[in-house]
Amino acid sequence: MAELLTITDLHTEIRLGGPTVHAVNGISLSLAEGECLGLVGESGCGKTMTARSILRLLPPGGVITSGSIELDGTDLAQLPEELMQQIRGSDIGMIFQDPASALNPTMTVGGQIAESVIVHKGADRQTALARAIDVLRLVRMPEPERVAGQYPHELSGGMRQRSMIAAAIACEPRLLIADEPTTALDVTIQREILELLDELRRDLRMAVILVTHDLGVIGGRTDKVAVMYAGRIIEHADTRAVFAGPRHPYTEAMFDALPELAVQGRRALYSIPGRPPDMTEETAGCTFAPRCRYAQEWCLAHTPFLDGDHPGHTYACFFPVGSVFGDQDGQARRAMPVSTWLSGRDPSPRQARAAGGDGRSGGPLLRVTGLVKDYPVTAGVLRRKVAAVSAVAGVSFEVAAGETLGLVGESGCGKTTVARLLVGLEKADAGSIDFAGTDLSELSPRERRGKGTGIQLMFQDAFASLDPMMRVRSILREPLLIQKAGRRRSHRRQVNRILDEVGLPADAADRLPREFSGGQRQRLALARALIQRPALIVADEPVSALDVSVQAQILNLMRKLQRQYGLSYLFISHDLSVIRYMADSIGVMYLGKLVEVGPAEAVCAAPGHPYTRGLIDAVPVVTPDPEAAQSGAGLSGEPPAATDPPSGCRFRTRCPLAQDICARQEPQLQPHSAAGQFVACHFPLQEAVSSPPPVGLADVPAAPSLS
Repeated sequence: MAELLTITDLHTEIRLGGPTVHAVNGISLSLAEGECLGLVGESGCGKTMTARSILRLLPPGGVITSGSIELDGTDLAQLPEELMQQIRGSDIGMIFQDPASALNPTMTVGGQIAESVIVHKGADRQTALARAIDVLRLVRMPEPERVAGQYPHELSGGMRQRSMIAAAIACEPRLLIADEPTTALDVTIQREILELLDELRRDLRMAVILVTHDLGVIGGRTDKVAVMYAGRIIEHADTRAVFAGPRHPYTEAMFDALPELAVQGRRALYSIPGRPPDMTEETAGCTFAPRCRYAQEWCLAHTPFLDGDHPGHTYACFFPVGSVFGDQDGQARRAMPVSTWLSGRDPSPRQARAAGGDGRSGGPLLRVTGLVKDYPVTAGVLRRKVAAVSAVAGVSFEVAAGETLGLVGESGCGKTTVARLLVGLEKADAGSIDFAGTDLSELSPRERRGKGTGIQLMFQDAFASLDPMMRVRSILREPLLIQKAGRRRSHRRQVNRILDEVGLPADAADRLPREFSGGQRQRLALARALIQRPALIVADEPVSALDVSVQAQILNLMRKLQRQYGLSYLFISHDLSVIRYMADSIGVMYLGKLVEVGPAEAVCAAPGHPYTRGLIDAVPVVTPDPEAAQSGAGLSGEPPAATDPPSGCRFRTRCPLAQDICARQEPQLQPHSAAGQFVACHFPLQEAVSSPPPVGLADVPAAPSLS
């Protein structure tokens, strides 16, 4: 098969007056028509800069210093800018990482897609708008005619991503570059987007470069994998070869950082020590050596070339995974897989309790019963209420001392609203929040501030939650000053101690939030939540946008601190693999309702609700097999509007098992299994069993009889 794209010894630098950033350091790649290449690595490794180099859309100061980028024989690196403008959008399409910022907020979706057709195909406006609606239909956009007339802010995250894809393929490009197309999306939307890209590649015979930090995303969906680190490709092979046996320690470490694999092996996530190298400095030897557990003195002084056992699987490593080599004493030893090395270490909370560690002590620390929150929708000059958003509708659950409850569901299901109600940022319309024997919902704001130090919140966006004008020392001292906790001279000692506990250096106290990486900001958010020694931390999507390696560090740190201080967590996420790794029990929410609750292992191994089954099916499977990666029915359609939820069961409009009774009667949580599962479904996936309801669910009314 003829090569469509050939990159040879590409070097890209960013020069802004200070030190030069060596963003891409001599990479070589090739891609044939219809092939899909996965470009994988941590943030800052050069993936996006490689993609932007192909399009010549470099940031200020960015320049291609050497190498070639040939598209069907034409060297894009040497083309004048006016000719390059003709290729962008026509021969090469780009799906940018953040569609919310990539789409023009002042133009309708249809207008933005039509613009590309007008520029590159010379179509008139009416024809271009018709083409825009056609491609929106092609990407399975619901009601494409209506969406074409809407603005980006009126669309959900998944719909914005589909709009971005439609704009990229409007002129049927020969090469499509997808830069992190599923980052921070629900697993259900992520699956739909990946399946859509698969279909478009087959139907339009496009070559695709899929840029991602998650190896699970590319499993079964790419033909080849190129792993990048420090601006270089360090492993390159067919997807099946990489998944069957990664040879570079960095690739292996990324696999071991995946939560779904850690759960299967009952071990801690492997977190790669240290951080990626400074791209402004030329380093001698292997760039990964300072973080590599296999590294020897030779690695620090010599640079490995990209070669391997055979041309089909190349890697840049002197001591690859599985090799036999001599240690410093001259004794031969075999490079041990990380999963074996970690076996038995850092037991999960459940294992720690089984071994006599901290666990459940007495009754629940938190008991939530019948929680309700509606938001009014107003219109007109007088802002009259015309509707209401049913954000939380009668939710009940409990969290035991020292344990973790994972709350999972799609965006808009009410998870974050529950979090805000618990910490007092919102006032519940009904229901009770019993925390350590006190009903927080009955307290005034002043009384709540006095009682509120026992529950702390980790916000979803750590950077936005930190004052950009305050230094870290002031950020961490602020809650101590507000609560008048201890003397001022003791605050410096407390700040230094908490920074050490979350793994940040002491000099971090004198820096501003913008001077930290994403993972370090998440550690700061955890430090701020811990500074007052709470009993319960509500963590709202704390790792949703982090690399898998940084995600592993944060999750392991949270588990370590849980054991150390007997913390309880309400861990909110849309990712069931993360929830399964962290949680003792799981609550599944859909459109403001809790549809299933039970022990984590039971819910994940044998879900009782069709919605839970759909969420599990949507989790990326770490496998090179396309059939296994795309198995399961998944979920279809978009959730209905929370302003007008369906009658009866709110999930019935998307449920494959729905019948007439589902529209007439709302199902209630009922005992489902001997393991302690409760499911709100008229037709659960397994036969229900008789068992008493757990504490916290006793007040939930029973479902009406079907007889």
